[in-house]
Amino acid sequence: MKKVELYDKVLSKLAEQMPPVDTELDFGSPFQLLVAVVLSAQCTDKRVNMITPTLFAKYPTAEQMAKAELEDILHLISSVSYPNSKASYLKGLSQQIVSDFDGEVPSTMEELTRLPGVGRKTANVILAIVYKEAALAVDTHVFRVSHRLGLVPERCKTPLAVELELKKHIAPHLVAQSHFWLLYLGRYTCTARAPKCAKCAMTAFCKHYNKTN
Repeated sequence: MKKVELYDKVLSKLAEQMPPVDTELDFGSPFQLLVAVVLSAQCTDKRVNMITPTLFAKYPTAEQMAKAELEDILHLISSVSYPNSKASYLKGLSQQIVSDFDGEVPSTMEELTRLPGVGRKTANVILAIVYKEAALAVDTHVFRVSHRLGLVPERCKTPLAVELELKKHIAPHLVAQSHFWLLYLGRYTCTARAPKCAKCAMTAFCKHYNKTN
């Protein structure tokens, strides 16, 4: 199957199976989304959503979180993974947003990745959701699913390589949406261990499934 045909089949099936989807993180502003995404690294969205209501009630803006005591931020996020590092990131990025960007979440990859705790994946989420750009974040789910389906070749061994390969074959207006489709396929069906192939609509053209069955 030619690559263009595979992408067409995969994206068409995903669009058929899932309505337009967005992040499962709860937030009320671009700043709050940024905080939630930083907290979600190696942590479930469910866990993040359990702690952010209290965190955002006390520190809803970058200006307010920049003035917070580090120990208080740590206390409020203590149940997430790596709370010490993340508390430091949240205070640091808040201070930088206030000092360098007048309290507004920046809108470019270069500016976003200057913030403490913000890598390319997090920046792409912000660019896609807040600024409606054709940005595609590659997390472990997107990375795994892209390889299993055969959307990317084996030589794509880094998240950046997978991101660039996917964007070569996905129409700009579908790039951001495709991130969420692939993410949720990996999170709920094409899981790392014991993928639920019997419930997956992709088996007819899935490279991994047809190689192992």
